Amino acid sequence: MTDLTDLTVADIRDGFRAGNFSAREVAEAFNSNVAAAKALNAFIVETPEKALDAADAADKAKAAGEPLGALAGVPIGMKDLFCTLGVQTTAASHMLEGFVPTYESTVSGKLWAAGAGMLGKLNLDQFAMGSSNETSYFGNVISPWRRGGGDNAALAPGGSSGGSSAAIAARLCPAATGTDTGGSIRQPAAFTGISGIKPTYGRCSRWGIVAFASSLDQAGPMARTVRDNAILLEVMSGFDPKDSTSLDLPVPQWEANLSSDLRGKKVGVPKEYRPDGLNAEIAALWDRGIEWLKDAGAEVVEVSLPHTQYALPTYYIIAPAEASSNLARYDGVRYGQRDLPDGAGLQDMYAATRAAGFGPEVKRRIMIGTYVLSAGFYDAYYTQAQKVRALIARDFELAFEKCDLLLTPTAPSASFALGEKQADPLAMYLNDVFTVPASLAGLPAMAVPGGLDAAGLPIGLQIIGKALDEQTVLNASLAIEERASFTARPDKWW
Repeated sequence: MTDLTDLTVADIRDGFRAGNFSAREVAEAFNSNVAAAKALNAFIVETPEKALDAADAADKAKAAGEPLGALAGVPIGMKDLFCTLGVQTTAASHMLEGFVPTYESTVSGKLWAAGAGMLGKLNLDQFAMGSSNETSYFGNVISPWRRGGGDNAALAPGGSSGGSSAAIAARLCPAATGTDTGGSIRQPAAFTGISGIKPTYGRCSRWGIVAFASSLDQAGPMARTVRDNAILLEVMSGFDPKDSTSLDLPVPQWEANLSSDLRGKKVGVPKEYRPDGLNAEIAALWDRGIEWLKDAGAEVVEVSLPHTQYALPTYYIIAPAEASSNLARYDGVRYGQRDLPDGAGLQDMYAATRAAGFGPEVKRRIMIGTYVLSAGFYDAYYTQAQKVRALIARDFELAFEKCDLLLTPTAPSASFALGEKQADPLAMYLNDVFTVPASLAGLPAMAVPGGLDAAGLPIGLQIIGKALDEQTVLNASLAIEERASFTARPDKWW
């Protein structure tokens, strides 16, 4: 019998409608995998009953001949940054441990309305701040992948959406939600051999998502195939009057218009993304990607993004500044953690609560953000960073006058061992060097697996598109997916 947990979202959707299996059978199979994978620490909260309830509702609707939602019969994982009605939402922090929302985020609400069921809340870097999922208060997620040659070192699944990437790669869920501020969908997808797309800023509502950096945060799907990402993105997208940055635009039919035929398209290869010392295996994969897109009919041209070298320092001024402002709400007064020492006054409560509730990386970013927003340094740092951000966005605009999309690596290396970069925050931040520029410009970008490195670990490519042109991004990613024929999966050790 077919292993139901090896099916894609499209397989489950179509097979359920065809009567090949019931939605409950699918939910039970994934619930079983989740329960057996505690060693990965991918879930903070498991909700098997939620998955079964949605499955039973789908089976009942199908039996009655009622219309089925786009995701009827499909169980998914929910990154624990999305508020879920009646289910603990922590942002992987002690600050929000025990917080149970009385409302549903817009994105998760759309997914449930489409018939999806929730397998649980997925682990992440605390408040989405991190690139390895090591900053979670609930312990780090462990990648299901291992290096070859008997090296059993535990590897990072990427971050901040590391729970999502690990769970999909390990077949604990067919798809999951992620959020991407500077690469937190794309980098973990590359590390674990799956796909994920950050849509144009404003495509998916941010309402009900625990905020990190409001001008950068964007929800998106993560799954094993490009088609699955298109299916989920159609459900997740759409205007939301509760989010002032939400785009009031119709949602395109991305899945119906999927095509790997790129004839007439020009692919830009930015020369600044090939620095001295670029990992040889990443560079070789990039070259293969160029040939794959040529084979799909595209013309390849070299382009320049001259301000790329300033993207990372710009991001690490703007994102912490916005985090400093957003996280000021966690003061111990209204919700979440409260530490009230004996005889303490209000200021003492603030200090004690925040000292206990935030982890080291979150504190580091709050301090950086508060510093760059302070009266004496605002113009020197924050204002300057915003000017450079505009220049970075302008670079993309000029490049897109010569091409329709860009092809780059997703990450500078394959996954690394847990603990390997913890002592050096700068080395950790460099993981986002290829993903941050598109985030600063608000552009759609997708990670797609391209192969394995010499150690047997996944490495991937990134497609960046024009604003609102997710279709071309998906189509080019499909062209790579078809030619890479990436079918590798981690050997089960957990």
